[in-house]
Amino acid sequence: MPPGGALYDWVINVPVPYLDKLVARMPPVVHEATAYAAVYKFDWFSATGTAILFAALLSIVWLKMKPSAAIQTFGSTLKELALPIYSIGMVLAFAFISNYSGLSSTLALALAHTGSAFTFFSPFLGWLGVFLTGSDTSSNALFASLQATAAQQIGVSDVLMVAANTTGGVTGKMISPQSIAIACAAVGLVGKESDLFRFTVKHSLIFTCMVGVITTLQAYVLTWMIP
Repeated sequence: MPPGGALYDWVINVPVPYLDKLVARMPPVVHEATAYAAVYKFDWFSATGTAILFAALLSIVWLKMKPSAAIQTFGSTLKELALPIYSIGMVLAFAFISNYSGLSSTLALALAHTGSAFTFFSPFLGWLGVFLTGSDTSSNALFASLQATAAQQIGVSDVLMVAANTTGGVTGKMISPQSIAIACAAVGLVGKESDLFRFTVKHSLIFTCMVGVITTLQAYVLTWMIP
């Protein structure tokens, strides 16, 4: 089986011109100078979006929808998601710029100076990322590289720190403006977003602190829990 899975042979790798291997990662981020590959992976067959597309096509057939109704539904959905699609695209673009410009590595080296305290505050980066972007995926795109680099600098598991970023992001979902707006609209509380935010923010901070404590214990005491 290929290293990327059974469907990896369907992935199209496109090196980015004028960037691929023209940027070098330098110590102390890595042990020795290494060319940084910039490859766009067009995972058209095994991507989540492809599965959703197949599910939509099967639903059209199963529900016996008219082509005009299916196209109208697709158009209204695309219109509804236009802003989130744009926002996610901009966040991912910034994440790539951050990684290839050295911004993430520079911030990680600075955060590494917090020493053992970083394991506690690591989830707060994910929490902040989701609060700003509304998406745990976008938060990981922004901060996963930073978390991994900082973990290597302080001598703890990079897997743990990236997981802490994801878990911290989940605790920030309840205070994300986008999530609050959707929740209020769903239950007929439009205009009460600020009230919901004040109610959820304290719970969000408590949960994030709990994740920070658990992460610290796993980093220094319960190390056997990390694969």
